[in-house]
Amino acid sequence: MSAAFSSNAEAVITRPLDLAEQEKRTGIQRKESDLSIAEFYDIDRTSSEIQSRLLKRVINIALQFPDEMLRDSVSVYLSLGAALRSKGYVDFNLFVLADTSYGSCCVDEVAAQHVNADAVVHYGHACLSPTTRLPTIYVYGRRKFGPERVATSFASACAELSPKSITLRMDVSCCYAADDIIKALQLRFSDMHISYSQLPGFQAALETWRSDETQSSHEPSAETGTILFVGPETLALTNLMITHGNYQVFRYDPASDTCSLESVRTNKLLMRRYTMVQRARDADVFGILVGTLGVASYLHLIKQLRQVLTQKGKKTYTISVGKLNPAKLANFAEIECFILVACPENSLIESKEYFRPIVTPFELQIALGVTSTWDGRYLLDFDKVLKDTGNGSIQDGADAEDEPEFSLITGKYRRVKNYGDRLTEDTTGQEKSALVSRNQQNTIAKMETAAGEFLNNRSWQGLEQNLGMDEPAILEKGRMGIAKGYREVDHAPENDVP
Repeated sequence: MSAAFSSNAEAVITRPLDLAEQEKRTGIQRKESDLSIAEFYDIDRTSSEIQSRLLKRVINIALQFPDEMLRDSVSVYLSLGAALRSKGYVDFNLFVLADTSYGSCCVDEVAAQHVNADAVVHYGHACLSPTTRLPTIYVYGRRKFGPERVATSFASACAELSPKSITLRMDVSCCYAADDIIKALQLRFSDMHISYSQLPGFQAALETWRSDETQSSHEPSAETGTILFVGPETLALTNLMITHGNYQVFRYDPASDTCSLESVRTNKLLMRRYTMVQRARDADVFGILVGTLGVASYLHLIKQLRQVLTQKGKKTYTISVGKLNPAKLANFAEIECFILVACPENSLIESKEYFRPIVTPFELQIALGVTSTWDGRYLLDFDKVLKDTGNGSIQDGADAEDEPEFSLITGKYRRVKNYGDRLTEDTTGQEKSALVSRNQQNTIAKMETAAGEFLNNRSWQGLEQNLGMDEPAILEKGRMGIAKGYREVDHAPENDVP
């Protein structure tokens, strides 16, 4: 039972890792035949960033590695330590972080604070979500491919479209070759306008890399309509397609050296998410899943979600279970829908294996009617969702219980429950589904709760105590010893026991 609520410490060492699949979808492994430790992990740039950014006399640096790069952690630790000493640093401490609390793409500020870290060096795939406490140095790694092949493959894929301008998006492991890709595209398409924003190598706390001056060039304009993504099929690509549903998205795959139109799958993705929205609309009891502790504004978003749900008369629970799996969430059977507050790349969860639907905060706004009409746009950024919630109108759900609501999932009308702060007076008795307290007038105040109602409707409600109905059992001696190894005791008559 304990393993369902927390990760087993032994499982971290013994669980098998499919590094080939992990490299294909998210990160990348260093191959000794390609680049050395110093080149692949940018040891010189990292030490220079530390020297220029951290001016303290004694510094603690946390080195965060994903699973696929953990095998190089000792070599990186030694190489970075030698580089810092060569630059005059003497009083510094390096700590290796692995098995992150949530997604490996996010900066694990909680683990870093356990060692009083002054900064984090994040290796591998990153979602670039702004942090709240610690500055971060990003080292993405380098995926091997030919930049000139990007232009050739893209020209073949979009021969019939002939776009006049494109927005270039890249996986973080490919961004080192951005300048070469842009040059190759300009040689192939001389009259094409190319928009691209360089990914950051350093990010201060509470700083987002999508600054005002790069926002216009980073986001596709209405006239652009075409996006070229360079990288493997990752969650970053899925988020790009779903948040830019009106644009044509091409992807160049470095592994297969091919370029294809990926936006044909956008409608199917949106249809699946819209089904989640309809299931959330039928829910009355929600669980807010804390999927990050480092992304800025996550506390403000959780507070906003609670306020919206309370005004709608919904019951909410706030749950932090670390990395999600179906077994953990199945323990909360009374919850009808979960809301995941996580970084953009970990927000979209396919709920086929889960007992209840898992939606994003923006999808909850649509389900509750905070956003009156869905115009096709899709938001995953915390700040944008908070701004959209603040601009929306929230109608009080106090009178919603008397109005039936039609469900598109079941095809029937349903009674909307209201778990607001309403108390009803009853001087005769109480219901099993209510928690009971007495006020100063010695009358009973019933407080309806979702958990109490769920327990009352269950066919099995736990072991029956039958107090005063069963005869007491005869006391017998049980096993003896310690938990490591009990010693059985024969249940012989007491006068025969030595």
